[in-house]
Amino acid sequence: MARRTPPADRTHRVVPSPAGRIHLVEQGSGPLVLLVHGFPESWYSWRHQLPALAAAGYRAVAVDVRGYGRSSRPDDVAAYRMLELVEDNVAVVRALGEETAVIVGHDWGANIAAHSALVRADVFRAAALLSVPYTPPGGPRPSEVFAQLGGDEECEEFYVSLFQEPGRAEAEIEPDVRGWLAGFYAAFSAGTMPGPHEPDPHFAAPGRPLRDRFPTGPLPGWLGEADLDVYAGEFERTGLTGALNRYRNMDRDWEELGRFAGAPLTQPTLFIGGALDASTTWLADAIDAFPATLPGLRGSHILEGCGHWAQQERPAEVNDLLTAWLADGGLSDANRGIRGA
Repeated sequence: MARRTPPADRTHRVVPSPAGRIHLVEQGSGPLVLLVHGFPESWYSWRHQLPALAAAGYRAVAVDVRGYGRSSRPDDVAAYRMLELVEDNVAVVRALGEETAVIVGHDWGANIAAHSALVRADVFRAAALLSVPYTPPGGPRPSEVFAQLGGDEECEEFYVSLFQEPGRAEAEIEPDVRGWLAGFYAAFSAGTMPGPHEPDPHFAAPGRPLRDRFPTGPLPGWLGEADLDVYAGEFERTGLTGALNRYRNMDRDWEELGRFAGAPLTQPTLFIGGALDASTTWLADAIDAFPATLPGLRGSHILEGCGHWAQQERPAEVNDLLTAWLADGGLSDANRGIRGA
């Protein structure tokens, strides 16, 4: 198995949190920028951003969200609700000796970052969201919305509904973690995702596993065999339950975050999405609503020809956008707060 040698100045740490412990990887010094991954990933999804942010003068810290990697994996499904993940992020900031941070998230991490900024605006002074745009809490109950979704064929099942049933997705994924991950990453990447006239991999056919809809060709260009080894090795060791439990708390989140219904994020924000990503196209109305929901927005960028894994598919562009946003005078208040000036 090929292995990558980590940069000499990249360090791994484990810090205490309400989960028990959170594993993180940090690089650089300066204002703290906290990086939060999505599903099914790990701190490693920020491997291109850690050195770029460090070179730009920031203390870049990528965490393993609870349930992933070397972070704790509580048994209780309810331990993965959004408010618990927010407090993990606060605990990381405190454990690193800081009072405030900028938070950056991708996929589920974008939701976690947004809600961290919403619930703990005293800690998270700015937020960048990748691939999944901000939608304020509220609206219909999530499980009811997902249950009503269907593809082009009768009785297709949306992947989120499938993931919400304990044990079901695990039974599909865990017999061949590496193969399933390879297909899942390819299914939502530019260049390898199914075409518009092929079955949609967001939906499982009646009585069939989701992976039947995944492409079976080469890996996407951003994902080398060694990269896939890193991801697969972590999930083969930990299993998928901790990661999937995030999906199993969406109704709990809806109830617990009810007091924030309709609330905007007022801090400086940034959005980066892929033009070929369903999260961008399906949630176009959420992007159109940014003037109301993200009044502090400093930039919204849709990367042409990019799929879901933005910071891995297009690392140079994402790095340039992130560092420019962080350096922007519009973030001066956030940066002063981070530096304690």
